[in-house]
Amino acid sequence: MAINFKEIFTVFMVLFAVIDIVGNIPIIIDLRKKVGHIQSEKAAIIAGVILIAFLFLGKSILNLIGINVSSFAVAGSFILFFIALEMILGITLYKEEDTNPITASVFPLAFPLIAGPGSLTTLLALRAEYDIKNIIIAVILNVIVIYIVLKTSRRIERFIGQNGISIIRKVFGVILLAIAVKLFTDNIKILLA
Repeated sequence: MAINFKEIFTVFMVLFAVIDIVGNIPIIIDLRKKVGHIQSEKAAIIAGVILIAFLFLGKSILNLIGINVSSFAVAGSFILFFIALEMILGITLYKEEDTNPITASVFPLAFPLIAGPGSLTTLLALRAEYDIKNIIIAVILNVIVIYIVLKTSRRIERFIGQNGISIIRKVFGVILLAIAVKLFTDNIKILLA
């Protein structure tokens, strides 16, 4: 099938909304304060590789290890839930002894914040409806946007200011908490049915 710009735009917008890189700016700023420098290129590339690999292999890998997509989404909802609690309450639940920027660029940034259960399960749903080439192009476009946001997060922080970041952090913490609860409830219903 040929490249379809309408499909690319639709898939791009769906993934952009689910990944919510703009909404994750307070988390990115917070993570950068904890670990220092975040490797934007590495985080964006790893997230892109995870997304594209999951597009092709996701359902098979989950089936191979006996996990369905809903179980995967429920597990991911717990991670998002705890990150949201950190944002809202100003506490640290995730503690890593080695505050290594390389590790932080992969976990929790590339996975599960960017290439998380929401975006990975969304990819599986999109694959059933859209041509694979158009999905790959939309993923690459999202990775470019992710890279730009990661690279400019320091400027965004300066523009918004400390009070603005604190307010945005709490607001997006509540939104992330709501997303975690929705991801949990939608998928726990499927598991219990």
